[in-house]
Amino acid sequence: MKVALASDHRGFQVKERLLKLVDELGHGAKDFGPDNQDSVDYPDFAAPVALAVSNGEFDRGILICGTGIGMCMTANKFPGIRAASCNNEISAQMSRLHNDANILCLSADLLGDQATKEMVEVWLSTGFEGGRHERRVDKIAEVERAQRRGDDD
Repeated sequence: MKVALASDHRGFQVKERLLKLVDELGHGAKDFGPDNQDSVDYPDFAAPVALAVSNGEFDRGILICGTGIGMCMTANKFPGIRAASCNNEISAQMSRLHNDANILCLSADLLGDQATKEMVEVWLSTGFEGGRHERRVDKIAEVERAQRRGDDD
């Protein structure tokens, strides 16, 4: 699996650790920045990852900022992106099982190293359950298509 990773300045150290973890788990990891801890704006780094996943260049993405929320909001602006801001192993697992999340958004400030590691491991190893959940994910995609068309429904 090809995984794109990015952070803002607050998530830089976590991103550096996760790049190594993703490689150790046997996936290809690409760093979309930043390359240091200087202050940056999270949308500048979330957008390229979301675009790369949206375009199919990468299978999944992982974004890290102070809370994970800003990255998540930015990523979800892109077609086909189902970014989930997760705060524990269960939410990470369910985001894959039931929602087919393709971008995991994490907090650098609110999660410890072990919790972050476990969340990434479970998120990368969990498949989409499909079934009734597929119908719901399809409905999300239809809402997105309708919004692009300008439908009021």
